Amino acid sequence: MDDRPIGVFDSGIGGLTVLNEIMEQLPGEDIIYFGDTARIPYGTRSKETVIKYSFQCIKFLLSKNIKAIVIACNTASAIALKEASKHFDIPIIGVIEPGANAAVLTSKNRKIGVIGTTGTINSESYQNTIRKVDKNTEVIGIACPLFVQIVEEGWEDTDVAMLTSEKYLMELKEHNIDTLVLGCTHYPILRYTLAKTMGKGVNLVNPAYETAKATKEMLKDKNLLSERLNTSNYKYYVSDDPEKFRRIGGNILKREIRDIKKVDIENI
Repeated sequence: MDDRPIGVFDSGIGGLTVLNEIMEQLPGEDIIYFGDTARIPYGTRSKETVIKYSFQCIKFLLSKNIKAIVIACNTASAIALKEASKHFDIPIIGVIEPGANAAVLTSKNRKIGVIGTTGTINSESYQNTIRKVDKNTEVIGIACPLFVQIVEEGWEDTDVAMLTSEKYLMELKEHNIDTLVLGCTHYPILRYTLAKTMGKGVNLVNPAYETAKATKEMLKDKNLLSERLNTSNYKYYVSDDPEKFRRIGGNILKREIRDIKKVDIENI
């Protein structure tokens, strides 16, 4: 058993959807969250830049004596997870594989849509992972970069969000998919808008929930679970604008964010 904290990082506040699921499923675990809010979004960056940023985030979290890392960012999971797992001697889990596995199990007609940032969709990580699980599944990936900014501004329940959703998802509706993977950690915050756009016949898969399940299994397999049953400690770090993070992040977590500090991640 190991009472050291879990480290979680994302390009901004979207990873709080993953954090929230980990809190629910692992109530006895301490968690340190880092949101790279100064450099969001990762989805429009080059492969080299995403790897560089991800390594800096991991090095920062390692300075906090963590026992495992969750990459709560689809773009970083798609582009940097493999390299990070080779480079760092610590258990690291991303969001792609858990989400892809859940999508295959959910779909009945073997037509799955994936939405994400430009970087995630262009990497084809979800598409390839889904096809690896079931080679006969048709996968349609659509980049929806504006969703990140909509969530970061707190506009998820506005006409702007609905109109953007209808524009982006038009092609997926034409493909008659029955399952939609929310391939960016910001997107579960838009789930009601997305569900309304797609209609009742389409199931939404939230990789955040599946990643929390996979994290629990990983910690259990490696004998790293905490012995505590609850009363966990949560600490938050950002690279810019702590007050905006506190305000919007508190709405996502449905709890007050108290312990938050700004760090200069470029010097890590």
